[in-house]
Amino acid sequence: MSETRSDGELLRAAADGDRRAFEELYRRFAPWLTARLRGRCADAGIVDDVVQETFLAIWRGKARYREDGDVAGWLWRIGSRRLVDALRGDGARGRLRQALARLRHRDEASAEERVLAGVEHGDLAGALVRLSPELRAVLQATVIDGLTTREAAVVLGIPPGTVKTRASRARKQLREALA
Repeated sequence: MSETRSDGELLRAAADGDRRAFEELYRRFAPWLTARLRGRCADAGIVDDVVQETFLAIWRGKARYREDGDVAGWLWRIGSRRLVDALRGDGARGRLRQALARLRHRDEASAEERVLAGVEHGDLAGALVRLSPELRAVLQATVIDGLTTREAAVVLGIPPGTVKTRASRARKQLREALA
């Protein structure tokens, strides 16, 4: 009969080079971490790379658990930081900019744009359509996609302060249009 080790015990053993402990830790947490990260990034390739990098950091001893919280939270902090780093990279940023440019220049509206334009509560649809594309993009990233200011800044390729300013301007214009 095999003994079930706690998450903390597995993590300590994996950090000390126990391959079986590392494999068990990976089986327990990789699917969960992947699902959480996919909620933040639609690019499955980037997410898979980030999950691998997160676990490699544990295996190589670059990430050390200090036993100040649960293992899942600790893994989430590592994974989410690595995701932001991956999105900040020139390769990922370039791919995101190209994708956004394609969306802006095609004749067919994206699903998000159709949802925004199809809202029928009051004159919200008209007010949203009258916003500039830059303001709509910030609202889409922060409200519809649920990104933080920093994440939206990375995705849109603009500074976080600009995201805040545009979000504020968009809210003000919507309030004025709906008043």
